[in-house]
Amino acid sequence: MAGESVQGEGELTCSAMGPYLDGELFALDRYHFLESTGSTNTEASRLAEAGAEEGSLVVADQQIAGRGRLGRLWVSPAGLNLYFSMVLRPAIPPGQASQLTLLAGVALAEVLGQVGGEEVCLKWPNDLLVGGLKVAGVLTEMAVRGDRVRHVVLGIGINVNGDGRHFPPELLPIATTLERGLGRSFSRSLLLAGFLRVFCRWYRRFLAEGFSPVREAWLGFASVIGRSVAVNLASSRFQGEALDLDAEGYLLVRDEAGTVRRVVAGDVSLI
Repeated sequence: MAGESVQGEGELTCSAMGPYLDGELFALDRYHFLESTGSTNTEASRLAEAGAEEGSLVVADQQIAGRGRLGRLWVSPAGLNLYFSMVLRPAIPPGQASQLTLLAGVALAEVLGQVGGEEVCLKWPNDLLVGGLKVAGVLTEMAVRGDRVRHVVLGIGINVNGDGRHFPPELLPIATTLERGLGRSFSRSLLLAGFLRVFCRWYRRFLAEGFSPVREAWLGFASVIGRSVAVNLASSRFQGEALDLDAEGYLLVRDEAGTVRRVVAGDVSLI
């Protein structure tokens, strides 16, 4: 899965990644490598609107306007990390698209868990943590026609190598890199290849069996279930105990008044 050394310049080019793209979902003729771009999600959305096939993949060495959930900036220097977005065209209603965020988290945790063990866990809805600090995030965007999804763009950023000194000061207490968290450097190409292989397996299973297997796997990596959390919503905040993930993928939290609340969108942190 992950290499023991950094391959360096050129490791994410089409020629470097070609041997890892088996054509089942991701293929070389649908692989787009950019040395620098504003945002891989923006680029993948442009391709999707132009009719790009499912499995089209945009990978960048650097993003100059990378973005995360809720419009936050994703720090995206060259030569260190993974920034990529894929085009998916699942035949699902729009309400299920957010389940793909959790599916991507499961694939990330499964791959990184091979080297990070219990240090690797998931935080609802879109973060992967190593040693309690964020190393990866998922940004899911979609276009809809009527009551069906036209396409989904699933973007992923992973802080792979380096000691994190490029992070802005506000991120230093809450984020890390795989290298800093696990004590070794990683080949970005092998890490990407491992993720794509595992993601493809989970995606096919999701289309065949629905969300239930993804939910069970996600709970196995969850960092918050059974613990006290603070939930920040768009216009309010509350505290309580995270109880479970419901059948749709939303977080169930018992607040301080004893009411079980269904969190559809918001930020959740341990307290």
